[in-house]
This record gives sequence, C-alpha cells and structure tokens, in this order.
Amino acid sequence: MKVEDFDYRLPEELIAKYPVEPRHKARLMVLSRKDQSIKHDIFWNLPLYLEEGDLLVFNNSKVLPARLYGRKATGGKVEVLLTDHITKEEWYALVGGKGIREGLEVYVGDDLKVEILEHLKGGRFKVRLLAEDPLKALDKYGKIPIPPYLKREEEPIDRIYYQTVFAREEGSVAAPTASLHFSEELLKRLEDHGIKKSFVTLHVSYGTFKPVKEREIEKHKVDPEHIKVPEETIRLIKETKEKGKRVIAVGTTVVRALETAGFEPFEGWTDLYIYPGYSFKVVDALITNFHLPRSSLLFLVCAFGGREFILKAYQEAIKENYRFYSYGDGTLVL
Repeated sequence: MKVEDFDYRLPEELIAKYPVEPRHKARLMVLSRKDQSIKHDIFWNLPLYLEEGDLLVFNNSKVLPARLYGRKATGGKVEVLLTDHITKEEWYALVGGKGIREGLEVYVGDDLKVEILEHLKGGRFKVRLLAEDPLKALDKYGKIPIPPYLKREEEPIDRIYYQTVFAREEGSVAAPTASLHFSEELLKRLEDHGIKKSFVTLHVSYGTFKPVKEREIEKHKVDPEHIKVPEETIRLIKETKEKGKRVIAVGTTVVRALETAGFEPFEGWTDLYIYPGYSFKVVDALITNFHLPRSSLLFLVCAFGGREFILKAYQEAIKENYRFYSYGDGTLVL
C-alpha cells in the first residue's frame, strides 16, 4: 500500500488551536461499519450509542512538562525535549544547541541540571535529570510539549486541557487525545447508563509525531512505547466478551496496548504497528480523534474502519467544519 493512498487536504483553519470548554461539548462523528452510515452529534450524547454492559478502556498515562530550557556553564542556550522515559532519572531526549557532547551538564534551575550521558543519533541523546525529585523539578521548570502543528508555546490552559481528567501514571510526552473529551460529568453519565470503564497505561513517546518516510506503508516502523495492561482490565474484558457486550478502545494508544496484550496481563514494550489487513482480536469499537494525513495513526483507524469509509468520513468532516487533531473533535467507529 502506498502512503499517498492515506492522504487528504485539510484547510489550515480546521486545525484546532485550543480546546473546547467544557470538554464534552466537542463534536462527535458516529460511524457505523455495518451500514456505512455517518451521524453528527456531541460527546455528551455518547451514552446514546453504547449499551449497558459495554466496556470503555482508557489510557491513564499523564503528560509530563517535558520541554526544558537551560544553559551551559559558558552561557550557551540549550533546549532539551524528553521523549521516552527509562527511569525517573534517565531519559531519551532531543537536545538542541551548540557543542552538545557526552558529559555536558545543562543548568535548568537552582535544583535541576540535565547531564548528557550518551549521543545516540542525530539530535537524540540519553540524559540524566540531576535533582532530588526529578518529576517535581520537571513540574517546576518544564513546559508541556504541545504538538508542533499548533504553532504556539504552552499557555496556562494547556496545563489543564492537554491532560485527561483521570491522568495518573506519569510518563507521556503527548496526550492520549481521544480521552481529552471526557469530563467528570460525562464519566458519571456513562456510569449511570451502566457502561463500565477500565484503564491501561501507554506512555506516549515523541514517536507519535514521527512522519512516515517510506513510500510503501508496510516498510514503516513505529517507535517502541511502554505499556501496562493490568489483570483487572483483562478480567473485565473477558467478562464483557462473555456477556456479548463490546470492548471500546478510547484512542489508538489503547488499541495498541490491548492488541499487544491479547487476553493476558502484560507489562513491557510494544512496537505493534497496525495498518490495513490487521485482524483485531480484542477491540470491538473505537473512539478516536481526526489524525494527520499519511500518519501511522490514520493507518490504524483505516485498518479498523476500512480505508475508503474512513477517508469518506474525513471528507464529510471537512465539509461540516469539524475541528481536527489533538484539540479537535472525535469519532466513534462502531
């Protein structure tokens, strides 16, 4: 399959620069694979399309303020973007500045330095955060690494809205954006409708923005990301399936976590790459945002919903002025 088969033209003004307030007022496009129908609604009405006993699975990873600005001892400016965590202290990072070398210490604040441990490739390095409490220091000095296509710096609203209301496990450098639409009020409404919820953890790496450079999509590789699918979630999935109800993945990160684990608890790394032709084992329905053209995330959605149907829906979304990408509207693919 050619990468240009997953292309579309998006008017610049449809890229959502800021979130909708409240979260659940974002628009929802409901797609039926069975009859190829398209309906228009809002997230607040999501319970109307689900059934009692269905299971929503969310990613509870928390976005870290992973962009750091510092200086060398000589005064030269350095930018460090943490991309993948190894431990709380050690990370892989993109480092920008002159004369970046192994052993260099970058001064970020009185109680935080970044030590360059190893040069990997290009601008990628292995680094260590030198602080009494690295995560606390990140929260103090770091900036939320909002997506580059927003073409702006972090603003106070991003600390609240570029984070899910149930974010718990620190480690992501990008939000699991399908979950951004879920407010506490909507979660309560879903619970009142008898719809269950459970969680997995996938720490989103900067690879989520990695462009596909191969012309044939089968040759592309996705960066490994760390996941945890707990025993309780697996138990609920099995119980849901046994009752003939649906497992609904909220976001592509959840799809990759669940399809990696199958029907057994799992903790470790996944480089599962899903594109058309993939046979889904666990996921019965999908909630997701509108994704960049020619991206591995769009390939996954096309694998689930069918390429022609999904691209038709994207054209409908453009015609109807849906908001696209991280802060944009979403879809429910049934």
